[in-house]
Amino acid sequence: MVLGASDRPDRYSYLAVTKLRGNGHPVVAIGRKPAKVGDVEIGTDKQPLTGIDTVTLYLSPIHQKEYYDYILSLYPKRVIFNPGAENPELATLAQANGIQPVEGCTLVMLSTGQY
Repeated sequence: MVLGASDRPDRYSYLAVTKLRGNGHPVVAIGRKPAKVGDVEIGTDKQPLTGIDTVTLYLSPIHQKEYYDYILSLYPKRVIFNPGAENPELATLAQANGIQPVEGCTLVMLSTGQY
């Protein structure tokens, strides 16, 4: 899941959606407004989902607060805090719920095979 997704090609979240799909990963994208990136619809609702492996964050910590419960309810294996999205409070909550917090860059992780 890409949280903070944008349809603007100059945004890192756009590049993440594009590269994730290009590497064969299924992507759920949530952003501020409905849009589309390639074949991925960007939704705005916190829809109940299962099977989410990774949540990659492109939201500042202040905008993450409204998603805390939602992220935890997805039970992902990990949450990636991309540059600018680092959040010790959410990282602690994630870890307390058995979710691995990762401070890193999704784009770099994809490029180096660490994703």
